[in-house]
Amino acid sequence: MKNIDVISSAVNNTFRSKMRTTLTVLAIFIGAFTLTITSGLGTGINRYIDSTVSAIGADDVMTVTKKAENAESTTDGPKKYDPEQVSSNAKVTSGTGQQNATVDPITPERLTELSAIDGVLSVQPNKTVKVDYVQHDGGTKYQIGIGGFVSGQTLQLASGTQLDQTSSQLQVALPVSFIESLGYASNEDAIGSTIDFGVTDANRTAHTVTAKVVAVSEAGIGVSGSNAIPNTALSDELSALQNAGLTGAATTNYASATIWFDAANYTPEQVTALQDRLTAAGYESTTVAEQLGTFQSVIDAIVLVLNAFAVISLLAASFGIVNTLLMSVQERTREIGLMKAMGMSGGKVFGLFSFEAVFIGFLGSAIGVGLGMVAGSLVGNALGSSLFANLPGLTLIAFDPMSITVIMLVVMGIALVAGTLPAARAARADPIESLRYE
Repeated sequence: MKNIDVISSAVNNTFRSKMRTTLTVLAIFIGAFTLTITSGLGTGINRYIDSTVSAIGADDVMTVTKKAENAESTTDGPKKYDPEQVSSNAKVTSGTGQQNATVDPITPERLTELSAIDGVLSVQPNKTVKVDYVQHDGGTKYQIGIGGFVSGQTLQLASGTQLDQTSSQLQVALPVSFIESLGYASNEDAIGSTIDFGVTDANRTAHTVTAKVVAVSEAGIGVSGSNAIPNTALSDELSALQNAGLTGAATTNYASATIWFDAANYTPEQVTALQDRLTAAGYESTTVAEQLGTFQSVIDAIVLVLNAFAVISLLAASFGIVNTLLMSVQERTREIGLMKAMGMSGGKVFGLFSFEAVFIGFLGSAIGVGLGMVAGSLVGNALGSSLFANLPGLTLIAFDPMSITVIMLVVMGIALVAGTLPAARAARADPIESLRYE
């Protein structure tokens, strides 16, 4: 018997007992369906996180703070007040740094010190800008936050173009949540218009700054839906007015700074080495990858647990394959004896029953993966337009061709292993004893 005949015979024999095979395929389907959904969930969320990396910051930057001198001695309990220290909102993952921690200020001297550290290409202080209100065309005044922006960063836009960091024009990206409140008919209606920011300086003198709206930004991971994003020119103007009247160190000290490094040519080990040099100099740093690492680790852990349940389901289904094929071997004992008596080798008999197992696995995985992709797409789209409507660009359940292929191969592999015992039993059958079987 040729190999193609063995395969054809295996396919035809699979549904000799339709009910038994159908129930086995159904059990495999449940596991494959679950694996497809959980894999798609992990793929969708991780894709969203990766796509919003640029909205949190460029991949060649680090946020740096200066470790407070008394941090080690007062890690527990209240800390003594130091008028020279400042409050930092920078997220730092190493050492004792933490969100909203008190840190030593980044002074002009420390900016120079950072610039001299090996691997640092450039340094920019992070200016904290606050405004009193935002207003359009004399309408209602609203409180609004001012977000940070660094060179190389891009925003998720609902309309408009990216901010021009090199332009002297005062530009701003408005959050989409403010469009209707400020009196615009649509996102596109806001593009090209001007808005006014109210700023109060240290002498309590009120100022108004007019900026051009060039973009409407979407909310995302690490990007607040209530913050306006200025370009460098607007940020500098607001900062200058806000600090008017301040004297001494208050005008030149910052809570944190951004440094640039050669990400394109740096390995992860070299990035770690740069952070070690910063730590040795008394600074704490965090990269965009570290900020996102927590999100991805949590998602991957959840998906791993869900996949474990799916694998358990497949293992249970494998016993169904063993039962189905053992019953098939028993029912076809005389047929096996006849095939071997006519010269069919034990290897081909083994291959015949093994392929039956693989074909059952293929049917279950194909149906499970197919329906899983359909159901996942429908559920993902429904949730994306309702529960997760505030996260534009999120495809909750997405499918990667490679992952789908791996799922099918894994399921078929489990089926092959499950079919080994019945196939081996058939291959070892004595043809004379088999022909006598009643």
